[in-house]
Amino acid sequence: MSVTRDPVLILGATSGIARAISLQLAKRGHSIFLAARDEDELTRLASDLTVRTGVTVWTGTFDAEDYGSHQVFFDKALAQAGAFEGVVIATGYLGDQNKARENWDETHAILNRNFVSAASLLHVAAKYLELKKSGWIIALSSVAGDRGRMSNYVYGSAKGGLSVFLQGLRARLQKSGVRVLTVKPGPVDTAMTFGMEKLPLLADPEKVGASIVKALVKGNDIVYVPGPWRIIMFILRSVPEKIFKKTSL
Repeated sequence: MSVTRDPVLILGATSGIARAISLQLAKRGHSIFLAARDEDELTRLASDLTVRTGVTVWTGTFDAEDYGSHQVFFDKALAQAGAFEGVVIATGYLGDQNKARENWDETHAILNRNFVSAASLLHVAAKYLELKKSGWIIALSSVAGDRGRMSNYVYGSAKGGLSVFLQGLRARLQKSGVRVLTVKPGPVDTAMTFGMEKLPLLADPEKVGASIVKALVKGNDIVYVPGPWRIIMFILRSVPEKIFKKTSL
């Protein structure tokens, strides 16, 4: 590999999209620190990534919902890697909307895992990169956050909150030379969507990963993947509330 770049920290590394992003970044010469809950799966991922790309790969376990441990984990990972050029935040939980309508614990889990835990991780990453005055953040939001829909408003509200958080963070960090990329995927063919029926524009995770890294290199602020979702969500956002609330979307 002709180019060697500074390490990247991948949080939520065992998710399908995170795996694809890791591979694309490794192909560009970044060494990779993979972090998630499942130690055995991390070991398998690290071995595969090393064989396929030849980059250095570290692994570490952390709990996205243990907010008090986030700074400690980040500091330990940083000590191993030496520096981070970028941080990818790919934690998330689709949950069960029907269950959430009747069960507050499910609602709480969806909100926590998709917004609060991501905000905590972003807080830690932003402090480091802001002091470093360089680097970037990729965070996975969702097209679901663009409009509250009856079928998934709990998940959508968490991702919508995350998108707004990222928008403000992007404005703050640009003064320090740090970029923030908000990723808004539609349904992607991963474990999260396995078994779900009638998913529109179901995307291949490898193509999604490539599109995300391409958007990062281009300096985009927001990327919809696949691209047609930008148009679809523009149309959905344009429908008046008095009409939209009568739909079964």
